[in-house]
Amino acid sequence: MDGVTPITPARLSLNTATTKNWTLREAVDGAARAGLQAVGLWRDRVAEVGTGRAAAMVRDAGLRVSSLCRGGFLTAADPATAAIALNDNRAAVDEAAELGAPVLVMVVGGLPTGNRNLAAARVRAGERIAELVPYARQRSVQLALEPLHPMYCADRAVISTLKQALDMAADHPAADVGVVIDSFHTWWDPELPLQIQRAGAERRIASYQICDWNLPIASDALLSRGMMGDGFIDFAAITRWVDAAGYRGDIEVEIFSADIWARDGDAVVGLMIERYRALIEPFLIG
Repeated sequence: MDGVTPITPARLSLNTATTKNWTLREAVDGAARAGLQAVGLWRDRVAEVGTGRAAAMVRDAGLRVSSLCRGGFLTAADPATAAIALNDNRAAVDEAAELGAPVLVMVVGGLPTGNRNLAAARVRAGERIAELVPYARQRSVQLALEPLHPMYCADRAVISTLKQALDMAADHPAADVGVVIDSFHTWWDPELPLQIQRAGAERRIASYQICDWNLPIASDALLSRGMMGDGFIDFAAITRWVDAAGYRGDIEVEIFSADIWARDGDAVVGLMIERYRALIEPFLIG
């Protein structure tokens, strides 16, 4: 109806990576101004103001924290570097707990410099996740393993498929270790429907993150994400699979893109809502 503001999707969350040109205060205010109910926070934004102040900022705006990004980078071969990483991850768990974030997204790490033993790196990642589980459990924070596209295997994540993430999580209760389904990282996987079904059956879907796969790949491959609908991903199919698997949590838009970052933040959030309504919401049955 004319003159009536449409209700903003209740499950849509703004990940602060999408509006990287905004401070935490600007991102929280922008999300609230747009009528969103949740934000996904990156630790660099939280560090701008401190965890306690960040928690109050989100709470006072009437928002919830859908996730905290990120923990991980646990594949170091030398004990000293591994110990530093574990301490940083414990700090990340503490931050998540103070923020009220139910999920700490875990990007497990790539190959250590000069090391080519991929199998051993995966073993170390699994062992260190196991070390962190009791600490996170005490603070009611779920560790969420995020598989990254194989092009990031060397430097960011030796977990490349949802199956690998689920296999690593399988040694732990679902309440302790879940998985992230990120459309950018998983859309290409021919086993994706089966593994999403498995993740749902195991009750391990901790987060659903969305953005598009655009070409050409940027010179910095990390910045090749795009707004939903601008690339190649079939969001209807993936959203149907995630919904059928029983996921009812927040859906975060997380975009790393120099082009998106250069735009006005309010315009980005507005477009994000528009694309969510067209490409995601119609396929959420639950």
